[in-house]
Amino acid sequence: MTRPGPAGPRVVHAVLPGGVADPAAPSGGNAYDLRVCHDLPALGWRVHRHPVPGAWPRPDATATAELAGLLARLPDGAVVLLDGLVACGVPEALEPAAARLRLAVLVHLPLADETGLAPDTAARLDGRERRALRTVHAVLATSDWTARRIRARHGPGLPPVTVARPGVDPAPLAQGTDGAGGLLCVASLTPRKGHRRLVEALAAVADAPWTCTFVGGGPDAAWATQLRSKVQELGLAGRIRFAGARTGAALAAHYAAADLFVLASHAEPYGMVLTEALARGVPVLATAVDGIPEAVGRAPNGAVPGLLVPPGEPAALVAALRTWCGDPEARRRLTAAAHGRRAMLERWETMSHTLAGALERLRTAPPDR
Repeated sequence: MTRPGPAGPRVVHAVLPGGVADPAAPSGGNAYDLRVCHDLPALGWRVHRHPVPGAWPRPDATATAELAGLLARLPDGAVVLLDGLVACGVPEALEPAAARLRLAVLVHLPLADETGLAPDTAARLDGRERRALRTVHAVLATSDWTARRIRARHGPGLPPVTVARPGVDPAPLAQGTDGAGGLLCVASLTPRKGHRRLVEALAAVADAPWTCTFVGGGPDAAWATQLRSKVQELGLAGRIRFAGARTGAALAAHYAAADLFVLASHAEPYGMVLTEALARGVPVLATAVDGIPEAVGRAPNGAVPGLLVPPGEPAALVAALRTWCGDPEARRRLTAAAHGRRAMLERWETMSHTLAGALERLRTAPPDR
C-alpha cells in the first residue's frame, strides 16, 4: 500500500453517517463520532464534518457515488477519518482515494456481526470490509474486543489497529427508587439489543416488585410494534414503559432514577450505556457478550459491578433478576462494587488523546516507498 504525502496542518475530514446528529435516533456510535468532532479541536485539530446520507453499510449507487465524489474533492494528502458504517461496505469508493489521501477507518462493530443477517449477506459484507480495511492506512477500534475481532477476521494485510475506547463524563450518584425495583434499559429498539428476551425474563419474575423503563427509538417500526405487543401479551403493560429516544437532561433523569441497569444484547462491541450507568454508581445486569465484560470491568477490589450472564441461556437471565430482586445482601454488594468501578472509569479525554495520537502518526508518516 502506498501512503500519500507529505501531510499539511492538523486538519481532519470526518466522514460520518448522514443521521449522526439526529436527536430522534441517538446511538452509541453516533455519540462517539460527535464526541470525536467536539474534542479534537482542543488538541489542535481542525475538524471538517462531512455527513453522508445513505443506507449504510449497504447504500444505493447514488450514496456510494456521493461518498466517492466527496473523497475526490478533498486535497491531496488530507487526513480523513471515516466511520466504519460508511466506509467498510464500499471499498470501491475508497480505493481510488487511497493513493492520494491519508485514510483511517473507525470501526464500532464489524459489519458481519450485526444481528439477523442472512449468511450470504454476512459473508458478502465481511469480504467487502476486509477489502476496505486493507485499502486504508490506519484502523481505529472502539474496544479491545473489536480490535481482536478485526484482526481475527481480516488477518495479515491490515494496517495498524489502534484501540480508542469510549469515555464517560463525571456524573452524580443516582438516587434510584427503593434501591431495588427501578430497572432501566437504554438501547435502540432493534433485535440486536435483546429487548424481547429481556421482556420474557421479566415476565418470569413478575411476582417481584419491579418496574422497567425502555429508553430508545429505532428505525424498524414494525419490530417495535411487535415488542410492544409482546409486552401486552405477557400482561406487563403497566410495568414496562417505553419512553422513546432521550438525550441530554432527559436521559440523565432516567439514569438518576435507576436502581439497576439491564441490557440483554445479542451482540455489543462495547456498551457505552453500561459505563454511563456505572458513572452514576448504578450496577448493571447484562449478557456477557463481545465487549460487554470489557466495558463493565471490575472494582478496585476485583468485584464485578453487576451480574453478567451467558447470552444463550435465558434461565441465567431470569436467575440473575431473581438474585437482584430477592437478595438484599447481593444488591448491597453489587452497588458497592459499582461505586468502586465509578472512580476507575476512563474519561473522554483519554479517548480523544489516543485518537489524536493515531491521527498524528498518520499525518506525519513518510510516504511508503
